[in-house]
Amino acid sequence: MHLRSTPRSWTRAACQGAVLASALLAASAMAQKPHQGVLDAATQQKDETLQLLERMVNIDSGSTNTEGLAKVREMVADELRKLDARIESFPAEPHPGTSLVATLTGQGKKKILILAHIDTVFKDGTAAAKPFYIKDGRAYGPGVMDNKGGVVAGLQALKILQKIGFKDYGQITFLIDTNEETGSVGTSALIERVAKQHDVALNLEPGRPADGLVVERKGSATALIEVKGLASHAGVAPEAGRNAAMEVAHQVLQLSKVADAVKKTTVNFTVLTANGPTNVIPASASAKGDVRAATPEELDRVEKDLTRIAQNKLIPETEVRVRLVRGLPPMPRSPASDKLVRMAEGIYGEIGKKLTIESSGGAADASLVAGVGVPVLDGFGIVGGGIHTPEEYAEVESVVPRLYLLSRMLMDLSAN
Repeated sequence: MHLRSTPRSWTRAACQGAVLASALLAASAMAQKPHQGVLDAATQQKDETLQLLERMVNIDSGSTNTEGLAKVREMVADELRKLDARIESFPAEPHPGTSLVATLTGQGKKKILILAHIDTVFKDGTAAAKPFYIKDGRAYGPGVMDNKGGVVAGLQALKILQKIGFKDYGQITFLIDTNEETGSVGTSALIERVAKQHDVALNLEPGRPADGLVVERKGSATALIEVKGLASHAGVAPEAGRNAAMEVAHQVLQLSKVADAVKKTTVNFTVLTANGPTNVIPASASAKGDVRAATPEELDRVEKDLTRIAQNKLIPETEVRVRLVRGLPPMPRSPASDKLVRMAEGIYGEIGKKLTIESSGGAADASLVAGVGVPVLDGFGIVGGGIHTPEEYAEVESVVPRLYLLSRMLMDLSAN
């Protein structure tokens, strides 16, 4: 039986719809309301954040500058002591530096790991030649975003939690890596060991220029080609030699084709060596290539293809050896990382901000965390650009939003 709506029923339905819509809007507004205590603390700490960042940036701390790294490390330790953190140090063998692991114990159950590194890619003397300065809303200096901005963001977020009296976490661990840019067996083992003891991790690499977080990273490896030939006089008897330089050039060209654009796999040979006088056919030559892949399986495929294709030689009777040396594992996107993304997007929405979610061809400490199966999201440092260049910068106006984002993530992760 068909019932025709009366004007009164339409009016009642419209009223009910309006009430429901109003309720949804109110709920949405409530969900988007910022945590005022965190926002106020982040705002109040902006100048302090920039001052601490300036002090760190003005100390050279390239990966091999042990003196500079020690100064920055002690600066970080001083800030952590103010938070009553338990601090342990671990050698980064075979790297000469030392990494720190600081632990804060709360009243809850969740164990959260945050990571940042104090080393930079800049040579000694850079800080004196181009010290920290701010111009047109951007802070400049060696390592200002990668990764001293991340180190400072982590310290300030922990201060915010202390200021508002938040202790609902079970444990927050802040791991300070001394040699992320170069890596070492000792540091990698430390990160993997510590990560396994936690429920979730946030890496404090720089926020991307479009205000982004990083949800996946490629794994890294180095392709090594070694060629053994036979020396001879290049002018008198070139045919008597076996030109290792020509063979390594051939190998570089054919092995580069192992890359796969569809799978986002890159193979870029960047270092070629065949030293000797120009009038001698070289007896040895080598090449190194940067390899990036999105999955462990793809790295396996690259390794097999390198070995297979290298059998095709240009110069007979040369010996060719090809190896793939694994670096950091891939950090693939997963349902767990997507859940972290949704949490971060909701938090940023509380202050009217929108995140971009990105992938990166670069590997980082987060890759090691992902490699042991711990959910991780990356890019929680201060937003900036020009990474690894003399023009590296951090956006000054990103300081407060990013401190808010990191602090609130630690709070929400403690509850979820």
